[in-house]
Amino acid sequence: MSQSYTTKLKFASILLVLVFACIAGQTQDVVKRTQPTWWFGLSGAANFNTFRGTTQVLNENLTVPTAFHKGKGIKPYASVLMEVRGKVWGGMLYVAYDNRGGHFDEVIAPCNCPANLTTNIGYVTIEPSLRIAPFSSAFYIFAGPTIGFNVTKTFAYTQQKQPDTKADWSDLRKTYYAAQAGLGIDIPLSNRVSETQMTLSPFASFQTDLMNSPRKVESWSIYTIRTGVALKFGTKRRAPVTNTVTNTVTITNTVAAPAVEKEVLFSVRGPKAVPANRQVKETFPMRKSVFFNMGSTEIPVRYVMLNATQAAAFKEEQLQEGQPDNLNSGRSARQMAVYHNILNVIGDRMRGNPQSSITLQGASDKDPAQGKLMAENVKQYLVVNFSIDPSRITTEGRDKPLIPSEQPGGTRELELLREGDRRVDIVSTSPELMLQVGGANSDYLKPVQIRAFQEDPLDSHVIFTNEGANVLLDSWNIDMIDEQGAVQHYGPFTQDQASVPGKMILGTNTQGNYKIVMTGQTKSGHAVRKESSVSLMKAEDSKQEGLRYSVLYDFDKSKTKAAYEKFLTEIVAPLIADNSTVIIHGHTDIIGEEKYNYNLSVERAKDGQKILERALNNAGKKGVKFEAYGFGEDLAMAPFENSLPEGRFYNRSVIIDIIPAK
Repeated sequence: MSQSYTTKLKFASILLVLVFACIAGQTQDVVKRTQPTWWFGLSGAANFNTFRGTTQVLNENLTVPTAFHKGKGIKPYASVLMEVRGKVWGGMLYVAYDNRGGHFDEVIAPCNCPANLTTNIGYVTIEPSLRIAPFSSAFYIFAGPTIGFNVTKTFAYTQQKQPDTKADWSDLRKTYYAAQAGLGIDIPLSNRVSETQMTLSPFASFQTDLMNSPRKVESWSIYTIRTGVALKFGTKRRAPVTNTVTNTVTITNTVAAPAVEKEVLFSVRGPKAVPANRQVKETFPMRKSVFFNMGSTEIPVRYVMLNATQAAAFKEEQLQEGQPDNLNSGRSARQMAVYHNILNVIGDRMRGNPQSSITLQGASDKDPAQGKLMAENVKQYLVVNFSIDPSRITTEGRDKPLIPSEQPGGTRELELLREGDRRVDIVSTSPELMLQVGGANSDYLKPVQIRAFQEDPLDSHVIFTNEGANVLLDSWNIDMIDEQGAVQHYGPFTQDQASVPGKMILGTNTQGNYKIVMTGQTKSGHAVRKESSVSLMKAEDSKQEGLRYSVLYDFDKSKTKAAYEKFLTEIVAPLIADNSTVIIHGHTDIIGEEKYNYNLSVERAKDGQKILERALNNAGKKGVKFEAYGFGEDLAMAPFENSLPEGRFYNRSVIIDIIPAK
C-alpha cells in the first residue's frame, strides 16, 4: 500500500506543476494568438511502470522456485503525433514506441538465496484520444484507448549460486488493449501572430492495468504513470489585423454565484419477500496454512488436535454436518470450526491416499530455524496421530512465506501483517490433496462440502445505495417510518452502501410499508435529504437448496488467480441455472484504510461478476440476475472475526450465493 501511496503522490505533484503552468500561461497570453486546427509533432517521455500480481512460470523451460509479485521500473516512450483542435473539443492520435519493462522486487528462493528478475517488454502502440480544453485555454485533458503490438519480450533471471538466464517470455500477448487518461499544457514558443505556431507541451498520463495483463497466463499486470514533453507544430493563415478600441467597464457590488455541489444518488433495493432462513450447500475453501502464535513454535490450541484413537476414527465427511448452525452473512463459527480441523483433514486425506506427499514450509520472521521447528511440530502430529510415513513429509524453514503479507518498506500495522506471515504452509503436487482446477500445480487445498441453514441471507436485506456518499458526505443516516408513524433509525454510515436485514425491520410483523428518509451532511456543512419507500413481506423458509462458493484473495489484491478463474468458469458457472439470482459480496480484513478497503472489496466483487458473466454468456445461459456489493472491512457484514490471522485471511474474499429461480 505504501508503493501505491508514493505513486499517487508523484502523480499529484505532476498535476500541480501543470496546473500552475496553466495559470501562468493564461495570465501571459493576453493578446489573441493564431490558433491552427491541425497540429503535428514528436514526443518523448519516461514510463514509471509498476508491476502487480504474480509470475513464476517464465517460459516453457524455466519455472523459478519462488514467485515474483511487485516491481517497478523507468523506461522510455517516444511517439509521432497528430492533433485536431477546436475551442474546447478535439482529438489526438499518437503512434509510439512504449516500453513497459522494469525489475521485480527481490525474493528469497528456497535455498535462502536472493533471486532477481528484470524484463524488457516493448510495444508499438496506437493511442487515439479525446482532447478537451475545459477552460478554452492552453490547458487540456485527454482520455482514450491504447492498442499495443509487442516487439520485444526478453527477461533476465539471476539467482545466487545458479547460472544467470536471459531468454524470452512465453505466452506473451501479441496484442493488448488498455486505456489511458492524462493532462497537459501547450506553452507557446513562437510569435503570437506567426502563421506557423510551435508549442512545447509538458504532459502526464496514467495507463491503467485494467485488461493490461501482458501474458495469457498468471496474474501479472502493469500500470504506468507517464511524464514527458511534446513538440508540436501547426500552420494557419493569419487573420487580418484591424484597429481596435478597448473600452474599460467597471463593475461594482457583484456577488459570485455559489458553486453547485454534486449530489449523491440514493436508491433502495428491497426484497420481494423476506426469507428467514435458507438451506445452503457450501463449497468451503481450505486455507493451506496453519498460523502460529507470536513467540511460540507449538501448534495453537485453537486447532482441533486428536489423540491416536480419535484420529483413527476421524473422517473428513464428519465436518459436513453437526457444526454450529451459524452460516449467516455475519461472522461464521461453523466455517472456522471446519478450518481448524485442517490438520485432521490433511491426515485423513494422506491416510486414504498412500501415494500422496506434502512439503511443510514454516516461516518465522528472520529465524528460518524456528520456522523449521514449527513445520517439524506439524509433521510430528501427522506422523504420530495419523500414522503417516515420515518419508512422505518434507519440512523447510524460511524467514518469510512464499507469498508474504508484509512488504518491503511498509510501516503500518506491521504487527498484524507479521502475525499472518508466521505460519506453516502445506504444499503438495498430489492431486488427492489439492484443488485440481487450473493445472496440476494448484495453490489450493481441495474444499470441504458443508450444509446448514443460512440465517438472514443477503437477498433478505434491504440494501441502501448512496452513490458518492464516501466522497461527498461526512456521514448519513436512515429513518424507516411505518404506516403508524413508528420510526426505526439506522446509521451513521460513511460508505456508498449499507444493509439492514428485512427480518430486523419487520420485527413481529408479517408485512409492512415503509417511508425511507436518508439524511446526511456534506463535507462543506450542508444538509442533504432524500426519500424513498419499500414494502416488505415475510416468506416461508425456502425448500430449495442454495449454493455458496468463496474466492480467496492474497493481501491487497483485487484480481483472482488463474486457478480460481478456472474454478469459477469450469465449476461454479455450470451450476448456475437459467433465471437464477447470483449475489456476489466482497470483503476485506481490517488492515489498511477503511475507504481503500471498501473500494478494494468492490473491485473484488466486480472481478468475480465479470468472470461469471463471461462464462454464462459463452454457455448460452439466460435470465440470470446479478447483484454485486462491496462491504470492505464492515464488521457487521464480515464473514469472520478479525482477531485471528486466519480470520483476516478468510475475510479477503468474495462470497458467491446462487439462489435458484422460484
